[in-house]
Amino acid sequence: MRIALWIGLGLVSLVAVIAIVGWLLPVGHVASRTATIGRPPADVYALVADVASYSQWWSGVSKIEMLPAEPGVVRFREHMTSGAVVMEVVETVPPRRFVTRIADPDQPFGGTWTFEIAPDTAGSRLTITERGEVYNPIFRFMSRFIFGQTSTMESFLRALRARLGA
Repeated sequence: MRIALWIGLGLVSLVAVIAIVGWLLPVGHVASRTATIGRPPADVYALVADVASYSQWWSGVSKIEMLPAEPGVVRFREHMTSGAVVMEVVETVPPRRFVTRIADPDQPFGGTWTFEIAPDTAGSRLTITERGEVYNPIFRFMSRFIFGQTSTMESFLRALRARLGA
């Protein structure tokens, strides 16, 4: 019985420390990743901007549902291993810039991904910048120290390079 009590107290203490550290972390963060891709910017932009096809080449997404939206607004539900998230396209500047935003107020996180594509001697340089917010302190701790704030961007870039044969 004492062992179970000590194990229980240890787990409660661990969760408390994680919550306190998460609470001390800022809600907002900015993270970025860059890759060189051996294709012209127009090719890279076309694939990035075709959100409906993400599930065909990015293993992090199992399904994309295109949603009805106001005129001129593209909204979609992205089904990932961690669940579904409603997204919307907030800026398009072909072939240089594409911005998406989490448009789902029920999520414990929010923010934008900005895709910036520039010509490079090897083809293109794609930089993804995440301006994110994690509202729950335990999730904030996990995103910072366990999952990493760049892991999804790195997965996207690997899949995009493979799709383009770069």
